[in-house]
Amino acid sequence: MLPTEVQRILLLIGLAATAYLMILAWNDDYVRQQQPVEISAEPEVDAPLTGGAGDDAPDLPRDAPEVAGAPAGTPAGSPAGTPDSDVPDPSMLTADPVDEVSAAAAAPAAQGRLVRVTTDTLDVWIDRLGGDIVRVQLPQHRLEADRDVPYLLLNRGDGHVYVAQSGLIGPDGVDSGGERPTYRAAASEYTLRGDEPLVVTLTTERDGLAVEKRFTFKPGAYLIDVAYRVDNRTDRPISAGLFAQIKRDDKEAIGEKAFTLGPQPYLGAALTTDESRYEKLSFDDLEEDGPYRAAVTGGWIAFLQHYFLSAWVADPDQTNNYYGRKRSDGTYLFGYTGPVQSVAPGQTGEWTSRFFAGPKDQNRLEGIADYLNLTVDYGFLWWLAVPLFKILDWIHGVVGNWGVAIILLTVMVKAILYPLSAASYRSMANMRRVAPQMKRLQERYADDRQKLSQEMMALYKKEKVNPLGGCLPMLLPMPIFLALYWVLFESVELRHAPFMLWIDDLSAMDPYFVLPLLMGASMYVMQLMSPAMGDPMQQRMMRLMPIMFTVLFLFFPAGLVLYWLVNNVLSMAQQWWVMRQTDGQHAARS
Repeated sequence: MLPTEVQRILLLIGLAATAYLMILAWNDDYVRQQQPVEISAEPEVDAPLTGGAGDDAPDLPRDAPEVAGAPAGTPAGSPAGTPDSDVPDPSMLTADPVDEVSAAAAAPAAQGRLVRVTTDTLDVWIDRLGGDIVRVQLPQHRLEADRDVPYLLLNRGDGHVYVAQSGLIGPDGVDSGGERPTYRAAASEYTLRGDEPLVVTLTTERDGLAVEKRFTFKPGAYLIDVAYRVDNRTDRPISAGLFAQIKRDDKEAIGEKAFTLGPQPYLGAALTTDESRYEKLSFDDLEEDGPYRAAVTGGWIAFLQHYFLSAWVADPDQTNNYYGRKRSDGTYLFGYTGPVQSVAPGQTGEWTSRFFAGPKDQNRLEGIADYLNLTVDYGFLWWLAVPLFKILDWIHGVVGNWGVAIILLTVMVKAILYPLSAASYRSMANMRRVAPQMKRLQERYADDRQKLSQEMMALYKKEKVNPLGGCLPMLLPMPIFLALYWVLFESVELRHAPFMLWIDDLSAMDPYFVLPLLMGASMYVMQLMSPAMGDPMQQRMMRLMPIMFTVLFLFFPAGLVLYWLVNNVLSMAQQWWVMRQTDGQHAARS
């Protein structure tokens, strides 16, 4: 019969191995159950809309600019004489839905409505009905790490609704009255080649107005310039205002995996206002508080999901009315309306906006609009995360590998914090030196805890020992750890970034849990190097810490676990060196 202690050790090893194999099997089954995302070859085309200004028809904003020549407060797109202000009455947000033509009847005419535009960064589908952007794929970003399928950002189809709409509303707007215009295009497919911008022009005529809707695409850009040009061929002045909005359902982004631990990626809208540089506008906000409205000078409104966003960027010199609301079909509208322009007979009017659809690239977003880079949300530790990312990005530019960059960043952080860590390790060495005296005091005053506490404090004072000093090495990296978590969680630059060997995505968990197990082992070794706590309860808690952290880190991003593992290894090396020096100095004095 084996000794009892040996049996216990073998039992623990067996349980640990069994748990490890079970977790591997669960992970394999879980990944296998997640079927590859299937994407249709083309976006779906909505049925043509018939008259009526219903809630489900043109998706036109209810927050509309005032109509020139109408009573004060009449929004564009509203009947003149309706008393209202720039912010319409909430009753205008509801209306009976308009009847739609059946999908079968609409299908033959619908397939010819789509215009496809391909650049090096964007694959865009435009519906000639309204000129809406109904699909955007990003060729330079994969939908999944192991599939060569472009990331699908906007889409109307496959059970999702996520489109970008814009138009002209008001008494003479071509999108007023509940019926969107059907534009003509010179071709059904366009491809950007070379270094010159590509301009895709859609045209239509209505009531003596010649309307052009132009989309300008530039090489290497995710930003699309959208412009309207209206020639007034009538004998009277006309008035119209621009609207631009994002229409989306509340479903998870295509291809995104659910996060079971830690913070969840934000899915919702955000905008900048005159009062707040960055304000979130979530689905729950609209559910609980009702429609949102705000007048903003310039500004932008965006829809955010993990690593990517779409955004309408308004003219920075004009006052715009921003809004968000939920429609009767469960979809949401986030957008803005600009001021009304009047165009004299024989003259031409222009309205412009810009639409971004792409990754949350901080450097790119900074150059598009003020505060748009804040959509890369690092949480309350942003002030620490932003410089961390900039340093990490710079190191990556030198070494060319994000995993190596994380290791070098960790070395840099440990070097900066070394003076504080060294003081803590010296305190730990002194605690280990007085451990025999502490044990004798515990035996002598086992029945008098108050006296034991007094004698222990006297011993600490005599030997100049700080019993809490050894905790500092564990606490110092925590803010950096949390900030780096958000950097790895939010920075698209690390999405699908490989390290080496089996780690092919630093933003995903280690598929074989090797790094978390090594990290747990390093924590255990650090405990062996540290003096034991006097309280038995504290000792038991400390022994559980490596196990608790290992379980927690099993599903954390591999890049984060790599940082913590390297941090532990460097801490052990520093601790061994400082404690060896401290013990040597004490022995020399003795």
